[in-house]
Amino acid sequence: MPEEDLSQINSLAALEQVVKTCSHCPLRQTRTHVVFGIGNPHSDLVFIGEAPGFHEDRKGEPFVGAAGRLLDELLITVVGLARKDIYIANVLKCRPPNNRDPQPDEIEHCRPFLDKQIELIDPKVICTLGNHATRAVLNQNINISRIHGRPIQSGGRWIFPTYHPAAALYTGAIKQLLIEDFKKLGELLAEDTAPQKSADSAGTEQMGLF
Repeated sequence: MPEEDLSQINSLAALEQVVKTCSHCPLRQTRTHVVFGIGNPHSDLVFIGEAPGFHEDRKGEPFVGAAGRLLDELLITVVGLARKDIYIANVLKCRPPNNRDPQPDEIEHCRPFLDKQIELIDPKVICTLGNHATRAVLNQNINISRIHGRPIQSGGRWIFPTYHPAAALYTGAIKQLLIEDFKKLGELLAEDTAPQKSADSAGTEQMGLF
C-alpha cells in the first residue's frame, strides 16, 4: 500500500505527481513511464482497463494501441462520445513485464491510487474492460463472459463490465458482443439517476472504491 497520505489530495494533477514518484513495487524497475490516466476529470463515465501495454508504457497514456483505436471507434459510433468526453485509467499504473497478468500484490499497491481517482472524478458509471479489471474493481472472481453487459449497483454508482477491446481484435464474435454492450452502456448513461446505496449492492462494496 502507498505510504503517502492521499486524503489531503484534492485534484487529479496532484495525485498524478504522487503516482509518478511511486516506488512501492518492483514494476518501477521495468516501467518506462507511469500511465496515470487521461480524459475529462468531470466525466460521468470512467473506463478501467487492466494495465498499460507496450505502447502505453512508451507514451505514458492508456489505450493508445490497436485496442485503444477500437475503443475510440466504439465510443464515437455507438455511444456518441469522444475520448475527450470520458476518462480512461488502468488498475495498474505501470506495465507488467511482457504484458503478463497483474499480480495480487501489485493490484494492492495500486488500489489506493485507483480509489482516489474514482473519488475525485465521481462518475456515474464505471465500465470495466475484461476479466482482470472487472475482478479487481468488484473484488470477486467472476468471468466476463457471464456478466458482460449487465450493470451492477455498487455504492451509488453503476459498474458496467464488458470485454476488453483487445479480445475483439482477434475474435469477430466478441466485437459484436462489444457493440451490443456499448449500446446498453449508452442507454445507461442516458438515464437521469444513479443507483442508490442499498443492501442489495452491499456485497459489491468490498474494495474501497466508494
